[in-house]
Amino acid sequence: MILDNPDQLIVNLVQQGLDLLSGFPIVVLVLCLLLSTVPLIAIFPACFAITTWLERKGLARIQNRIGPNRAGWFGLLQPVADGIKMLLKEDIVPRAGDQLTHFLAPVLLLVPAFTVLAVLPFSRNMTPAAADTGVILFFAIGSVSTLPVFLAGWSSHNKYSLLGGMRAIAQMVSYEIPLVLSTVTVVMLTGSLNTVRIVEAQQVSSWVLGDNAALQILGQVLKWNVFTPWGFIGFLIFFVASLAEVNRCPFDLPEADSEIVAGHLTEYSGFKYALFFMAEYISAFAISGLAVTLFLGGWSGPNIRPWWSDDPQALLIPGFVWFFLKMFALILAMIWIRGTLPRLRVDHLMGFAWKFLMPLALLNIFVAGAYYYLPRWIGWPAGFVVLYVCYEWLGRINRGSLGPKRTYRYA
Repeated sequence: MILDNPDQLIVNLVQQGLDLLSGFPIVVLVLCLLLSTVPLIAIFPACFAITTWLERKGLARIQNRIGPNRAGWFGLLQPVADGIKMLLKEDIVPRAGDQLTHFLAPVLLLVPAFTVLAVLPFSRNMTPAAADTGVILFFAIGSVSTLPVFLAGWSSHNKYSLLGGMRAIAQMVSYEIPLVLSTVTVVMLTGSLNTVRIVEAQQVSSWVLGDNAALQILGQVLKWNVFTPWGFIGFLIFFVASLAEVNRCPFDLPEADSEIVAGHLTEYSGFKYALFFMAEYISAFAISGLAVTLFLGGWSGPNIRPWWSDDPQALLIPGFVWFFLKMFALILAMIWIRGTLPRLRVDHLMGFAWKFLMPLALLNIFVAGAYYYLPRWIGWPAGFVVLYVCYEWLGRINRGSLGPKRTYRYA
């Protein structure tokens, strides 16, 4: 029966529909392309709208304010009001700016943001574009987003915009190195660049396929990479570097309003301005989804087999539910950080990437290699001790001198 496996309900319905059209191969091809793209284009902009409301409400709560409360019940229609406002605002382009490049920059920024979503496994048999080199494909396409940000700054013919574009290039290139290095450990220990196989490697298959409900739950959680020494440090490095890659606080230097007005966004208004923010949030969803895939078990979660099903791979809660719950948990962490930490100074930002994150990420690769060959009872404590000692050592040598103690004199 189609209801024997709730996890695969959508997949089975789609497959049955395609089987009915098997005599029309061109129609099937077009439908497959639409089914791989339209859900991404529809779901993630909706997530963007919801997240903007969550962020404004969350920051208001942190700052002891009310937040959106006029448009709709509890302010839920505020994203709709913002979208209408952006559509109706006048599009102003600097007279001395490059008209074509100024128009293309926000559009080009959206393309890689949406494209990288296709390699993420949202659930079993629900990867829009499964590829054996999915991890490399993600970073190869995602790195293109640096160019549109610089084009936006250069085409505006504004010194603040150009400074924001230059900062964006320096920041993204610097933090992409520890970001990629943090994923090397996962690829090493898994032995694959395929995102689906990376998720499957974080499950204890014999427990998941067994009849014991408790072992079915534990088998989908205990083997997550984040519960290993190299995986825990790798996840922290990945998450911190991803904040810089998507220009989230405290690494939002390319648009630092206290220094350069709004950086590369200074000369943008109306819907173009909204497209930049949509691309930023979609990129945040994508990088959070990759973190979930690499370190947090992907679609795996506390799950059991339906009591009415004989399928050993059946799951009561669809995998994409766990995937989106974990992804939104990371997004909420980004919002919390924005409301808690101040913006870094630009020299501190660059030093943190090159002097702290990159050496720690390189050391983590060697720890992962030793962890693979050592017995687990030695590898776990030894890995944590080595990484903690190096974390403290790097922190101390980069902290610098505090200078002489100040003496305050009162009149």
